[in-house]
Formats: sequence, structure tokens, C-alpha cells
Amino acid sequence: VQLQASGGGLVQAGGSLRLSCAASGRTFSRYIMGWFRQAPGKERECVAAINWSGDNTYYSDSVKGRFTISRDNAKNTVYLQMNSLKPEDTGIYYCAGRIAARITTTNYDYWGQGTLVTVSS
Repeated sequence: VQLQASGGGLVQAGGSLRLSCAASGRTFSRYIMGWFRQAPGKERECVAAINWSGDNTYYSDSVKGRFTISRDNAKNTVYLQMNSLKPEDTGIYYCAGRIAARITTTNYDYWGQGTLVTVSS
């Protein structure tokens, strides 16, 4: 599967952005999908993940209550709605996918190219 992330940009603290990740291929619905963030000088971390049906999600503590991951299997797209953005949310956001029995934050096989989110204070 090939992944194309979009939707990043510059936003003021407290604002919102919605990231999208479009996937190619007919097996998208089989994939666990995740959003990862690489902040300047930090390791890449998984901020959100969703199972194939969309009824099970994971959020890191740093984004819980502010970000929402969702997917539309008919459109082969996964989304990350980001609200109440903070300067520490700044980073490159990557979408990723893998086939797994349950949500996981590691060992993803397929990666998009990343989209930059910058939150100004």
C-alpha cells in the first residue's frame, strides 16, 4: 500500500488542523493505521492509531482529548483531527500502516512522506 499524507500547515496555538492520509490499494481496510509525530530533536512517536473497523483507537497521553483519529475505508483515507493545538505539537506527521491482529504502536511496514505541522505561540 502507498500512503500520501496532507493537511499540514502553520497554525496559532489553540487552533485546529485536520490531516488526511490517502492510501492506494484494495486492501486498505485490512490495515491498522497510525499517525506518528517527529518533533525537532525528539524521537518519532505514535500519537494515534486505529483498527481496521474504526471502533478501537489509541492515543498518546500528550494528545488524548485533543486529537481524534478516524478512517473511511470506502475512501481509503485515514484522518487526524487536531484541536487545541499547542506549540509542542509542532513536528512532521507521518501516517503509517501495517496488518496486525490488534492496535499497535510499533513495527509499521508502510509509511507516507510526512506533512509538517507548525504551531506558533
